[in-house]
Amino acid sequence: MLNKFREKLIPITTVIGNNFGSLGLSPTFWSMIGFGFAILSSIFFGITNFLNEQGIEFPSQIFASIMLLLSGFFDIVDGSVARVTKRSTTKGAFLDSNFDKISEALIFIGIAIGGLSNPVLAMIALSSSILVSYLRARSESLGIELKGVGIGERAERLLILSICGLIPISDSIQWGVIIIILISSFSFVQRFRYILKRI
Repeated sequence: MLNKFREKLIPITTVIGNNFGSLGLSPTFWSMIGFGFAILSSIFFGITNFLNEQGIEFPSQIFASIMLLLSGFFDIVDGSVARVTKRSTTKGAFLDSNFDKISEALIFIGIAIGGLSNPVLAMIALSSSILVSYLRARSESLGIELKGVGIGERAERLLILSICGLIPISDSIQWGVIIIILISSFSFVQRFRYILKRI
């Protein structure tokens, strides 16, 4: 079902790629924009506890979640532009991949510092997320395609955090972190078994 949903998104991403590609800006530029929004998101998450202690009423969690959604959107843009304009390069893919991992680490660090989740749970969520990404990179080095295997892709993880951050209930981010731990762990086991059967 998830694979079918992703396939239905292809025409949408093509339109996005055409529109943003017509601006003449490189895919790496859009990757950097997405990375910038991820940094802003981590900062807004990180200052939540400080603002509460100072008695300052500011919806930092909401702002952080919106920044995270924008980061995810531009993560779609860079790939769509690269595909549509045929400007995909090894250097660009390398930068994009590293931006993704750094931004994900910053997000969970911000959540932990901001007191929005138990720090141990945030560390587990980050570790399990990185393991899912590592398995994909390792499988590609072995010539094994993991497309469609697992439900804990980075896009899904960021979407879960964003949605939870926009829900006006106590500990909503922590519940998002717990969900990410569960789906990432499941995806890791699923991918690990898939790779083992093919080597």
